[in-house]
Formats: sequence, structure tokens, C-alpha cells
Amino acid sequence: MYRERISVFDIFKIGVGPSSSHTLGPWRAAQRFVESMTGNPGLDKLSQVSVSLYGSLAKTGKGHGTDIAVILGLAGFDPVTIDTSRIDGIIADLARLKLVKLAGQKELAFDAVSDIVFHRDESLPDHPNGMIFTAVTEDGKLLSETYYSVGGGFVRKKGEEVCANAQAQLPYPIDYAADLMNWYHETGKPISGIVLENEERWRSEADVRAGLLNIWRVMRECIYKGCHTEGVLPGGLNVQRRASQLNRRLMEGKEPADYQAWISAIEEGGRRFRYILDWISCFALAVNEENASFGRVVTSPTNGSAGVIPAVLLYYITFISEAEEDDVVRFLLTAGEVGSIFKKGATISAAMGGCQAEIGVSSAMAAAGLTEVLGGSAEQCMMAAEIAMEHHLGMTCDPIGGLVQVPCIERNAMGAIKAITASQLALQSAPELAKVSLDNVIKTMWDTALDMNTKYKETSEGGLLCTSRSALASAKNQNSGAYRRVF
Repeated sequence: MYRERISVFDIFKIGVGPSSSHTLGPWRAAQRFVESMTGNPGLDKLSQVSVSLYGSLAKTGKGHGTDIAVILGLAGFDPVTIDTSRIDGIIADLARLKLVKLAGQKELAFDAVSDIVFHRDESLPDHPNGMIFTAVTEDGKLLSETYYSVGGGFVRKKGEEVCANAQAQLPYPIDYAADLMNWYHETGKPISGIVLENEERWRSEADVRAGLLNIWRVMRECIYKGCHTEGVLPGGLNVQRRASQLNRRLMEGKEPADYQAWISAIEEGGRRFRYILDWISCFALAVNEENASFGRVVTSPTNGSAGVIPAVLLYYITFISEAEEDDVVRFLLTAGEVGSIFKKGATISAAMGGCQAEIGVSSAMAAAGLTEVLGGSAEQCMMAAEIAMEHHLGMTCDPIGGLVQVPCIERNAMGAIKAITASQLALQSAPELAKVSLDNVIKTMWDTALDMNTKYKETSEGGLLCTSRSALASAKNQNSGAYRRVF
């Protein structure tokens, strides 16, 4: 059976928070819709545009900024390059003027209150994260396209064929962890070496390396910014940023001038267990507080779980080894392939599988990447990934108020710690004695997802929401979004 070929750069995408499936995906879908209309009938022929959101996108879309993302996508802004500090102002201007300039070219009347419709009691058949874009031409013709945001920023248009890039003929095609192990035994190459050769079917080795180092640059900039930004997270829950407070306490009065000086100051603090544990938590919290604030993050493999891999990688660089660039590349290649295997064998969408599909997968990815750079065998990397996921099975997605804040931010710190523990266990174990394989745990995760009650899959209809009414009461509106003050 045909399986999709996924690049590590499909797993690690630079974008804007707070959600890959509810923010980045709809943003990309809006861009694709405008691009489609540009070709036929042409933007100059359009008189009206509207968007309908369904299922999980409708139920938690406001809290996840789905409407904001759709507007920015229609207006031609790109999540990779947009100045995130301008987002609030851009949206406020468009709301005040009640218009949108499609692709920055064709100006149309557009009122987000009436032209973005949340169908909270209706889902599209193919996926919980469905949306329909509709355009009306000047002569009254109705044009519509349906898109699904399937997790991790991946978007699928209804009825489209698999793109040629996804059908690339790879030297080492991998659908299951068992395939990866077969290639390892046949070639003797480490996981990162096998994945690198596959990546070279899409781009040169130099471009792969440069691209991954750029991914790491964005990750570490996000950590640094989050550790030095005070305040309250937007959205109405009045959640205090904690990474900056923790950073300040751990720095003990030191005020490093830049990132490198900051890392040096952290290293000078020693190797005490509690000290290291505090920093790992700080790194993870920093990323997801930035994510909750419409900051720039890297899907790893999703926005909601974006803090796990950066936290584990910076832990390795800071406390284990002053990693050369080669180690960063090897870590991300290995982690990316594990994420790809999970996507193909199960899901990385919380709307499909609960939080096990996000934090669980990211923890497994981080565990495998860390094990490789620590000198573990391919079998130990797979064992580390299996252990990490095994202890996330059944985790629900129950964000309070539809915001990617509680419990999402703390879960990244927990996922990072579990990844490190899983790696250590695997490195001290004999994988041939393991009772459960990575493929076994992926199948179990998918079976668990299918059995999980829908209310625990990114709907804000169960779990912590039901026992946290007092927290919700402090928000202006239930499911209010980070920028509700605009609309």
C-alpha cells in the first residue's frame, strides 16, 4: 500500500502560535484558497469571501486564534516571515475598516463577526478540523473549497491528489519503525545517516544542514525570548508567564547581555540535579508561553508541543556536551523521522488522538534524538521513543477555555523530562529484551485514539474544563481568544 513520503522539514515547520492544527493549518489553507482563486477566476473577479469552520476548529477555534489566522492568510501574510509584533495591530485595523485585501491585492468588504462562521454543532465527514472557504464572483457565481487541517500544520484539500513531492522515490523508504531498523541492519548507518540520504532526494546535503540549523536558530531564539518576557498571557485566563520569573531566580542577579552570555552563565551554575531540572522546565515553559502569545515557534511536531524538543536539545548542549552543529543536525534528523513514523502510523492531531498525539509524540521524538547524540544504537533510539510514548498513552486534550495554556504549557515541561528519562532508561537497557516495540506502541496509541471519547479531543467539552469553572469565570467569555478584544 502506498505511504506518504514525509520530509523532516514537513515535521519541523517555522510558524506562529498558538496551534499548528488550529492556527498554522487554517492560515495555510487560507493562503491556498487565495492562490487557487488567483488562477481562476482571478481575484479581480471576486466580490465576497467567507469562511465556515467546523468541528474542533469551531469549538476551540477562537481560543486558538483560528479566525485571526484565516484573516492573515487571506490577506497574504506568511507565518514564517510576518513580524509577530504587528499581528495585533494588523487585525485591529482590518476589524475597524471591515475589509480584507486578498493576497495584499484585491480589497473586499469583510467583517470577521459575520464572514467567519463557527459551526460548533456540526463536523465535516473526513476530519474534525474542517473548513470551507467560499467566494462569490461579481456575476454571482459561487465558488467553494474544503480543507482539513490534519495536525502539525499539514493541510489537505478535499479531493486533491497526493503531491509529487510526497511520492518521491527514496533510497530508504520508511513507513514503520521496523523499516528503519531493517535499513539500519542492512547499511550499518545511524538513523540520522539514513534519514539524511532520504532528505537528499529533495535538497542537497548542504541545504539540509543549513535548513536544520535555521530550525534550531528559531527554537533557541524562542527560548531566549520567552525566558526574558514578563507579563500575563492573552486570552482572559490571566495566566502569569513563569519562565521569566524562573530565569530571574536561577540567574541570581546576573544579567547576561545576549544569548551566548546567558548560556555561559547557566553553565557556570553547575550540574546539580535540581538546578538542571529547573532549567529544563524553564526552557520548555518559555517556548509555550511564546506560543500562547502568537509568537514564532517551530512545530515539533505541533505548536502545542513545541517546547519539548527545544528544551531537551538545549539541555544536551548546555549540560551534557557543548554540541557542535553536527549534533544538532543528527538530533533533529532522528527526531524528525520518529515524528514522521507516528504521523503515518497514527496521528499528530489532538483533535484526532488527544494530547498523546502531541506531547506524547514530541516526547518520543526528543527521546530518540537525545539517545542518538548520546551515542546510543538505533535499537536504543527506538526503545527510547517507545518508552516515552508508552507513558503518555491515553493523555487527553482538554484545554481550559480553548486556550493553549492550561494544562498545555506545563505538559511541555513534563514531556521534556519524560523524554530525558526514557533516553536514560534505553541507554542502560538491552533493547532485545524489550516486550513492546515502537510499532506496537504506535498501533496502541492509534487504537486508544479511536476509543477515546470525542469530548477529550480538543473540544473543551470535558476534562479539566469541567472542573475549572472558576478559572473560566475570570475570562470575559468562555472560548475567548487571544485577540477577542478586536472583534
